[in-house]
Amino acid sequence: MADNLRALFSSNDPSAFDVSEAFTDRNSQWVLVAAALEEHLRRVADGAFDVEDLEAPRTNVIVFHGVGGVGKSTLLRKIEAALTAAEHRPEQWGAPTWTERVLPIRIDLSRAASTGSDFERVILTIRLALAGALDRTVPSFDVALRHYWEHVHPGEPLDEYIRRSGLAGRFSNLLPGQLQAGVGEVAAALALPGLVGSAAGQLTTALVSALRERHERARALAGATRTAALLEATPDLDALSYYPHLLAWDLNQLPAKKRLTPVVLLDTFEDTADRHRDFERLLQRLVWLLPNVFFVIGGRSRLQWADPALHGQLDWTGPAAWPGLAAAPSSLTVPQPRAAGSGARQFLIGDLSPEDCEAHLARRLVQDGQPLIGADIRAAITARSHGLPLHLDLAVSRFLEIRRTGRTPTAADFDCTFPALLARTLSDLTPEERHLLRSVSLLDAFDLDLATRTAGLGQQALARRLVERPLVTEDPYALWPYHLHRAIRSAVRDDEHSDDRWTPADWHQAAARALAALGDQWTQAAALAPSRMVLVACLRQGLRLARDHRLTSLGWLIEAAFAYTDDSVWEPLTPPAVGTEAPGTAADAVVELLTAIARRQREHRQRTADRLTAVLDTGLLPAELTEMALYYRAKAHKDLSQNDAARTGMQQVADAEGRLAVKARRALANLARLAGDFPSALATVPTLGWKGRHHRVLGDIHWSHADTAAAVAAFEDGRAEAEQHGATGERAMMQVRLALAVSFADPDRSADELALAHQLLDGLDQRSNTLLAQVVALIKDAGTGDVTARAESLRTDIEAAGLPFLYRFVELALAFHHAVRGETQDLAATISRLRALTVTGDFAYFTDIAHFMAGLPLPGPTATRWVSGEQAVRDRWHRLVHDRRTHLGR
Repeated sequence: MADNLRALFSSNDPSAFDVSEAFTDRNSQWVLVAAALEEHLRRVADGAFDVEDLEAPRTNVIVFHGVGGVGKSTLLRKIEAALTAAEHRPEQWGAPTWTERVLPIRIDLSRAASTGSDFERVILTIRLALAGALDRTVPSFDVALRHYWEHVHPGEPLDEYIRRSGLAGRFSNLLPGQLQAGVGEVAAALALPGLVGSAAGQLTTALVSALRERHERARALAGATRTAALLEATPDLDALSYYPHLLAWDLNQLPAKKRLTPVVLLDTFEDTADRHRDFERLLQRLVWLLPNVFFVIGGRSRLQWADPALHGQLDWTGPAAWPGLAAAPSSLTVPQPRAAGSGARQFLIGDLSPEDCEAHLARRLVQDGQPLIGADIRAAITARSHGLPLHLDLAVSRFLEIRRTGRTPTAADFDCTFPALLARTLSDLTPEERHLLRSVSLLDAFDLDLATRTAGLGQQALARRLVERPLVTEDPYALWPYHLHRAIRSAVRDDEHSDDRWTPADWHQAAARALAALGDQWTQAAALAPSRMVLVACLRQGLRLARDHRLTSLGWLIEAAFAYTDDSVWEPLTPPAVGTEAPGTAADAVVELLTAIARRQREHRQRTADRLTAVLDTGLLPAELTEMALYYRAKAHKDLSQNDAARTGMQQVADAEGRLAVKARRALANLARLAGDFPSALATVPTLGWKGRHHRVLGDIHWSHADTAAAVAAFEDGRAEAEQHGATGERAMMQVRLALAVSFADPDRSADELALAHQLLDGLDQRSNTLLAQVVALIKDAGTGDVTARAESLRTDIEAAGLPFLYRFVELALAFHHAVRGETQDLAATISRLRALTVTGDFAYFTDIAHFMAGLPLPGPTATRWVSGEQAVRDRWHRLVHDRRTHLGR
C-alpha cells in the first residue's frame, strides 16, 4: 500500500495511470486456504460426490510457490497449527466457518527426497497420522499396505522401520497394531480366522476371491470397485501409488462420529524434481486418488499439472483435469492480478520468477489498458532484480522519478542496483559482519570454512551468525550450502556510496584469499577421494575469481585443469567473458583455453581450432597449459580431417615429454591406423598403458579387421579399467565402441549394448560419441527399414557439429546395408562417396572394407597394411554380410 501511495503522489495527474497492488500478506494466504477448504468440505458432503469417480476434475489442492527463504515452510507450519487448534491460529487470521473435523498432516518432502523410499515415507506419514486420529482400522487399505510391506520388506517389522527412518511419533506404536486389526477384520468377514497370522499374500488371495464372488461382508469391508484388481497386482512401488484409492474409499465409509477430512500439507515440493518426474508422478496420483482429502502444496515453482505439454510424463494433465492450476490466459494485453474468488488454486508468495516479475511490472502501472513500463525496461528490471520484490518496487519508483523530470526512461536507466536496497541490508550489521558480507559476495556459494577464510578471519562464529540471517539462503544438500540472495549480492558488489565501501585493493586481496581457500578445499578432497563434483565446482569459482580480479597466482588451477580434461566429461566451466576483447592476463588465457576445450562438444571444430590458435598466439599461457592447448588443437584438426596438421601437433606434444606425451603417442597411433598402417599402430599399444587408453587403441584395430571377439574383449577390458579409475567419460566411450564392434555381427546384442551406451552418455557432453552411437544404430538395423533416410538426417547433424570424420562411418554403415540387401548400384554409389571422402589416404581402408563386404575386387593397389593379411580380413567382412542376410532370412 505504501508503494501505491508513493505512486499516487508522484504525478500531478494521478488519474493518468492505474496502480495495482502486487503482493498480499500472510493473512491473505490464510483467507485463500480457508475459502478453498470450505469449498472442498461442501463438495465432499454433497450427496452427488463419488469417491470412486476418476474422471471428475480435481479441485482438492491449493499451491503456494516462491523462491527459497521467503516463508513458504513457515506459512505451511502456521496453517498446520491453525487447523490443529484455535489457540495456535495467528490473531489476525479469521476464524474458520466450517464445523467439520479436519486433520492437518504436514510432510517435509525435502526429508522424503533424501531417502531411497520417498513415496513410502509419504504414505506411512499419512497412515500414522490417521492411526492417532481415528484409533481404528481402514481395512482395505491396511490389507493392501500389509501385503506390500511383506513383499517389499520381507522380514523387516514395520515398527522397526518407522523408528529407523525417523517417522516415529506419538502414534507410531498404534499403526502396526491397527494393520493387524485390519487383517483380523477381513479374516473375520471371510469366516477364516486361521488367516490372521498367515502371510499377507494368503489373506489377499482369499479376499480377492471373496470380492470376485460378491461376498457381502467382504464387500462391506473392502468394496471399492477396483479393490480386487489392486490386490491382484504385484505389490511394488507402482501398485503402492494406487493404494490411496482404497484409503479414499475407507475414509468415505467411516461412521458419522468418526468422520474427518485430512488436510495434507506437502512442503518443499521442489525437492521432488527429477529429470523424469518419477516422484512427482507418484505424488500426483496420491492427490488424484484421494479426492476427499485436501492438499496444500508449497514449492519454489508453479505446479505444472495443468500444462497439456506434460501429457505422457504425468498421469493427469491439462486445465480440464486441474482447473484451479491453469495459468491465466496469455491473450490478455496486461496480466491480471490474481483473484481469490476466481477458482484459482495457485498463488505466488515472496520473490518472483522472471515470468512473474514481468507480469508484476506489466500490471503495476497501467495507462489506457496498456503497461506504462515498456517491455525492454521490464526485461532490464527483471534481470537485475533476481526476483526480489523490493528491487522491483525501487525500480518502479525510479521509473516514476525519471518521468517526473520530463525525460522518457530507457532500459539503460535500470541496469543498476539501488543504494536503498543495500542500506536496508547493512543497517543492522556490525562492521565485522559487513566485512564478511562483502567477502562472501565474491562467491557463488560457500560454506562456513570458505566464508571464514575468504574474510581472513580466525574463527567461524561470525560466519555462523551471518548464515542465520534471511539474506542468506541454505541448500543443505549442495556442496556449499549457503549463498547470498543474488540481488543483495549485486548491490554489495556495486556499492559506491557506503562510508566503509571497499577499495579495488580490498577486493583483490579478498579474491586472492578466496582462490587459495578453494584450492585447498579441492586439494584436500582429491587426497581423500577424487570427486568430479568438487573439482568442477572449485574450477568454476576459481576461474571466475582469477579472471575478474586479474590474479596471478594460478598454481592449483593448472593442476585442476589437467584433472578436468582427464576424463572427457565436458561440464561447462566459466561464465560468459566480460566484453569480447582478447585475453589480457594469464588468467584470461586459462579461462579461454578451458572454455574452448569444454565447448568443442557444442561448437564446430573449426571454431575450436581457431580459438585455441588465438589463445596460443597471446603467449600468456603457462608452459604446461601451452602443451594442453597444442594437444586439443591437434585433436580438433583430426576431427576436421586435417590429419597432417594433427600429426604435426601431436608429434610436438609427444616430443616435449610432458604430461600429455602418452596421450599424444596414442593419438599418433590412431593417426597411423587412420592412414591404414595397422602394424605400426599395434606396435605402439604396449607403450601406452591406462593413461594412453591402450584398450581403446587395441579395440579400434580389432573391429577394423572384423575380429569381433577380440574387439569386444578389448573394449570390455577398457570399460572395466575406466570403472576402476572412476572415469565416467572413458567408460561411456568404451561402451559406444563396444556397441560398434558387435553391431555388425550381432544386432540383438548390439541393441542392448547401445541402450547401455545411451545410459552412460546421459549427462555427459560427448557430442562425437553421441553421433557415433547413432551410426551404430544404423549398422544394427542394416538390411531393414529406413536406414538410408536416417543416414541423410545424421549427415545434417554431423555437419552442424563440425565432425566430418564421422561421414566415413555413415558411408561404411550404408555400404554394409546395401551389401546385405544386394543393392549393387547403391553400393557402388556409396563406395564412390567413400573414395572421395578418403582421397587424402586417411580412412582409405574403409573403402577396402566396403569392397570386402560385397565380395568385390579392389580396383587397384591399396596402401592399407593389415595385421592378419588382406585375405583373412576380406573373408571376415564378407562373412558378416552373409550372417546378417541369414539373420534376416534373405
